Amino acid sequence: MIYTVTFNPSIDYIIHVNDFKPGYVNRAESDNMYPGGKGINVSRVLNNLNVKSKAMGFIGGFTGEYVKKYLEDEGLETDFIYVKGDTRINVKLKSTEETEINGSGPDIEEKDIEKLFEKIEKLTSEDFLVIAGRAQKSLPEDIYAQILKKCSKNGVNVIVDTTGKTLLCTLKYRPFLIKPNNHELGEIFNVEMVSIEKTIEYGKELLKMGAQNVIVSMAAEGALLISSEGVFHASAPRGVVRNSVGAGDSLIGGFLAKYSANFDLIEAFKWGAASGSATAFSFDLCKKEDVEALLDQVKITKLM
Repeated sequence: MIYTVTFNPSIDYIIHVNDFKPGYVNRAESDNMYPGGKGINVSRVLNNLNVKSKAMGFIGGFTGEYVKKYLEDEGLETDFIYVKGDTRINVKLKSTEETEINGSGPDIEEKDIEKLFEKIEKLTSEDFLVIAGRAQKSLPEDIYAQILKKCSKNGVNVIVDTTGKTLLCTLKYRPFLIKPNNHELGEIFNVEMVSIEKTIEYGKELLKMGAQNVIVSMAAEGALLISSEGVFHASAPRGVVRNSVGAGDSLIGGFLAKYSANFDLIEAFKWGAASGSATAFSFDLCKKEDVEALLDQVKITKLM
C-alpha cells in the first residue's frame, strides 16, 4: 500500500483576475478551490492513474472537512488526524503576475504527533510512505528524521521530498527515493548547478550519504535518475507550460504508480517524467490519458 503524509494541508483558492490592480476593487473572472499539499498532490495523481493510496496528515475545522470530503469524493482513502484550529487557506492570484498568500496552518500538539507515529509504526516492508513538503513550526525540526528512524525498523520504503538540512538528516536512514530539483541540490551543497555533469556529481554525493535512489528534476532539461543501476536521463516532452504547481509531486506519483506495479526502476522513471510534464501542461494535476499521450516523447538514456 502507498501512504502519503501532508503535515500542513490546505485549500488552494485560485483566483483569476484580468489586470489586477493593488489598492482597488478587482473582480474575479473565475475561481476554483482544490485541496493542497505535496503529499495530497501525490495521492491525487496516484488516484488519477488508478492506483490506490491513503492520504494521512493533520486537518482541522471546516476547511479540514472540505479537504477530506473533496478527496473522498474523488475516490481517495483518507486517514487524517483531527487537530485544534483550522486547516489553512492559500490564496493564489493569477493575473499579469502570479501572487501567492499562504496561510500558516494550525498548531500540532504532542498528542497529535504520537497519533501519527502510531499509524506509521504499523507499516511494513511491503508499504511505501511519501513524506513531502514543509512542516509547520509547531512540529519538531527533526520530524522527518524521526519518521525515517521509525520506518527503518520495519523496512518501509520511504520517499522524501523536502530540502536542505531537513532532507540531509534523513539520509542516514536510507530513504528509498529523494527528489530535489537542480536548484535545491545546489542549495544543499552551496554550488551552482551549471551543467548536467555537475548535477550528476552532487547527486551521487546524496547517494553516498545514504539515499537509495535520487531523482533530480531540471525543468525543460528533463530529469536525472541516479541509483546503483547507473545514471539515467529522461528528456522533457514539448508542450505549453500552464501550471507551475504540482509537477514535482506528479513525478513522484507517476513513478510510484508504475514502480509499485512492476518494480522496474527505469520504467517508473519514465512514467514519473511523463506525469510531471503532463501536470505542467495542465491547469490541474495530470490525468492518466495525459500521461500516456506523453510517454513516447520521454526518451531514457543511460549516461553512465
